[in-house]
Amino acid sequence: MSLPHAIDVDDVAIVGAGAAGLATAIFARQPWRRARAAAGQEDASTAVAGPTVRLFDGARKPGAKILVSGGSRCNVSNVAVSERDFWTSGSHAVIRRVLRALPVPMTIAWFREMGVTLHEEEFGKLFPDSNRARDVLEALLRTATDSGIRLCVDARVLAVRRSPDGLFVLETNRGDHRARKVVLATGGRALPRSGSDGGGYELAAALGHRIVPTTPALVPLLLDGRFHTRLSGVSQVVDLAVWVGGRLAIRVSGPLLWTHFGISGPAALNASRHIERARLEQRQVRVTVGFLPGLTFERADARLTSCGTDRPKLSTAAALAQWLPGSVADALLEAAELPSTLPLARLTRVDRRRLAHALVEWELPVTGSRGYTFAEATAGGVDLSEVDPATLESRRCHGLYLVGELLDVDGRLGGFNFQWAWASGRVAGAALAQERS
Repeated sequence: MSLPHAIDVDDVAIVGAGAAGLATAIFARQPWRRARAAAGQEDASTAVAGPTVRLFDGARKPGAKILVSGGSRCNVSNVAVSERDFWTSGSHAVIRRVLRALPVPMTIAWFREMGVTLHEEEFGKLFPDSNRARDVLEALLRTATDSGIRLCVDARVLAVRRSPDGLFVLETNRGDHRARKVVLATGGRALPRSGSDGGGYELAAALGHRIVPTTPALVPLLLDGRFHTRLSGVSQVVDLAVWVGGRLAIRVSGPLLWTHFGISGPAALNASRHIERARLEQRQVRVTVGFLPGLTFERADARLTSCGTDRPKLSTAAALAQWLPGSVADALLEAAELPSTLPLARLTRVDRRRLAHALVEWELPVTGSRGYTFAEATAGGVDLSEVDPATLESRRCHGLYLVGELLDVDGRLGGFNFQWAWASGRVAGAALAQERS
């Protein structure tokens, strides 16, 4: 699609046609789309009222991150979402206010209106009934087109500046464009092959914003040593604890997947941002795994004692295999230098207590993460104090709006980051629509 001549001016220019950008555009045009539908007008060309909205995306085919999310099924949202599911260096009150603008039931209804019905899966995750991420993207693109939104693909925005007449000038690889309002919806740095390469931070910084330093989030972790290599492909439910400066920073529970490079799975991904933030701040960080979720050292020791009493001939390895995968039991006993064939009942008190400690707090030698290339989200971004929580308009640059992952907000695994994208898009889009109502 060709870009307009420099003399053309749109009311709203949105940089980035991912989840947050598409949501912003659709909500900015929603009142007029519904009015046209009520009047029986099917042709988008008849939508002359309301703000003109143009979406810019550097990719030839936008929405790559939507397509690969959730194993190409797209975990659209979660049945229960609150500010406690997110992290920020700013105020959680801002996150709460944004989320309240688009509660989950409204999100479900919004997707149903676009022809995408959702169903709930484990841990409250919401997926399209078709289990196809492509259906989610196509519904968003179709709704954008039906709303009269103009999409410019293969059009990378290189810079945004203010002209003397107060308008914004967007410099793209295909010429300049002018607009009255600009929305930055460029995403963070996670999955750069999808187009999120961090360029939006430079645009925001050039317009006066402070960027909270970024790190990967929801990213697999690398381990030193050989403990994990023999367990590659084994999955189990664990407690994963992150200790920063000698204190417990967070404990997460859930499935963990052992891999050839280290660990992945929900528990590892949810813990990763806390590890990466501590490393960024050059603070001492250690990670421990509890193989018996929810058990303290005392309870684990009592369980071992009881098992030895009840089944005095049962080997230590066989006893552990009752509670965790056999390969993990063997690896743990070998690493802890404890006899696997000796009956559990014959372990010395010292060895039994060493085993109990290993079961609830085994140290994992985390050396880092697989980086942005394999991360599902970005921690850090534009400081939340620099946007108006009621509209997400910049406090530094009037007429500029910031949405989605570009902001200093990241959620845990389970559809929460998509819900943030839809909700922040609604806040900004509704504010832009209100200006022209």
